[in-house]
This record gives sequence, C-alpha cells and structure tokens, in this order.
Amino acid sequence: MYNVKGKKGKNDVLEQHAPLVKKLAHQLKAKLPPSVEVDDLIQAGMMGLLDAVNRYEETHGAQFETYAVQRIRGAMLDELRSSDWLPRSIRQNARKVEEAMQSLLQQLGRQPQEAEVAQHMKISLTEYQALLADCGGHQLIYYEDFHDDDGGHEHFLDRYQAGQGEDDPLQSLIEGGFREAVVDSIKALPEREQLLMALYYEQEMNLKEIGAVMGVSESRVCQLHSQAISRMRSYLREHSWSGVA
Repeated sequence: MYNVKGKKGKNDVLEQHAPLVKKLAHQLKAKLPPSVEVDDLIQAGMMGLLDAVNRYEETHGAQFETYAVQRIRGAMLDELRSSDWLPRSIRQNARKVEEAMQSLLQQLGRQPQEAEVAQHMKISLTEYQALLADCGGHQLIYYEDFHDDDGGHEHFLDRYQAGQGEDDPLQSLIEGGFREAVVDSIKALPEREQLLMALYYEQEMNLKEIGAVMGVSESRVCQLHSQAISRMRSYLREHSWSGVA
C-alpha cells in the first residue's frame, strides 16, 4: 500500500474508500435511535479504514475492500459500545413494554393490540407509540441479558469464551436452539409485523422503503419494528428460552 512499492499511497487509499465508510455508516444509522450521530459513526469508520490500510497484506488472500469492510464495521460497533448508544432509561422503558406484552399474552392467549398494551401500561395510545419510537434500535438480545440469575457477575458469553478453545459463542447460541426459537417468535407476530421483519432483515430495505411498501410513514415503521422486537423478546421469555431474561 506504499508508493515505494509502486502502489497507491495511504492517503490515496483513504480518499478512495471514504465513500464506502459513509455508505456503511448510513446503513448502520438506519437501524439505530435518533440519538446516534452519523458523523460519529463515520469518524469511527475512518479510523477502522486507517487500521485496515496499516494491517492489510496481499498475502491475506482477500481483496482489500472485503478486508476493510470488516475493520470499518468493527470500529463503528466499538464506538457504539463505548458510547452506550441505547441509554438505560430507554432499555427500562422497552422492558416495561415487554412485560406488559407478556402479561397480556398470558391473559388473552394471543398477541395484544397496541391499544391494549397502552391501556395495560396506563398511558395513552399516543404516549405508547412515542415510547416505541424512542426505543428505536432496541435489539433482540443484549449482552447483559446473559447475567447469571443467581446474581453472579459472569456472563453467558464469557463462560463460552473462557476455556472453550476456538468455540464460537454465537454458534453456541444457534446450537442451543436460539435460531429455532427466533423463527417461532417471528411466526407468532401479527401478519403486518411479520412482513416488516421480512422486508427489513431478508430484503434489507431501509425504513423509508418499507414505509412505501406498507403505506405508512417512516416513523410508523420505526414504531412497528420496536413493537415487533418487544413481542419477540416477550415470546422468548414466555417460552423459556434461557438467554432472554
């Protein structure tokens, strides 16, 4: 990657791939709450790109762009982890929604409607929908979901990383039935939310594109996505998948 070797200089490579960093940043930002600044993701991504330039060797057997994408995304995710991009208060509100859904699911024997969840939480439908919008970026599982129930400090993922050789913690989740449980939780969603999840995760459409397909606003898609994630988490707890607690 150096001029003395007849190759592009470092600055040239950075400039050439800067649009890639911006593209990846905007793709990630579409899945995160409004509090996350895309400029922060771009800055972290550029640091990841610089790291890729410094570390890359043609002997890796991979094209530079393929290698760089991994480094860029990794740097952006590290930035999100370090900045605690989903505040504790939002996670607490998301947990309240999940608990209301789980309680109503037990009472009604079906997925509750939005108005029923709002009534159970003793808030207006408008307030409930605003709460869903604030929970944008709500994930299916969080690292802290794997605390031991007895109050211990060791996490599920830490146990798998320690003393397990080259075992992959994610693969351990999959082999433990998590994949099948997630599929079942999606099937249990209302039809409209099943469609949303398919468009978002299988077709990789952004919120604006999904809104056009479903005939609703982008903000409404965000609300429905947050609600679908809450339904899935409550479903997984109700059906005793041990990871989501």
